[in-house]
Amino acid sequence: MFAVIKTGGKQYRVAAEDVITIERLSAQAGESVTFAEVLMISNGDAVHVGAPVVEGATVLGEVVDLTRAKKVIAFKKRRRQNSKRKRGHRQDQMTVRILEILAAGEKPSGAKKAAAKKPSKAKAAKEESQEADAAPAETASEEN
Repeated sequence: MFAVIKTGGKQYRVAAEDVITIERLSAQAGESVTFAEVLMISNGDAVHVGAPVVEGATVLGEVVDLTRAKKVIAFKKRRRQNSKRKRGHRQDQMTVRILEILAAGEKPSGAKKAAAKKPSKAKAAKEESQEADAAPAETASEEN
């Protein structure tokens, strides 16, 4: 299953678990984003083309990283006029992992919620170290 979405004035062909780089939206790393401008959805033989968008269809994604593109140099020179101008520009970008493509009327599966509830390895290690630090203090008080 894949979909064609529109964001930032460009169109992207996406499928579940794809990682794409798009123009930056107002979201931070780790947050989820929803793309409502779905132009087409294909599920095997069934193809739904919107006019201009497929009604009720959405694509869910998760922001992986916020970056900037390579620098683009705009250099202008007017020959024999002793005139030149050099400007650089770096476009803000974000990397998004596509989680799910939802056709009209479908509900999210909750895969994102399950991943959010699972504690990270760093957090689990920190909790274990705190428990280990607390354990010797308890044994010392029992000996006295």
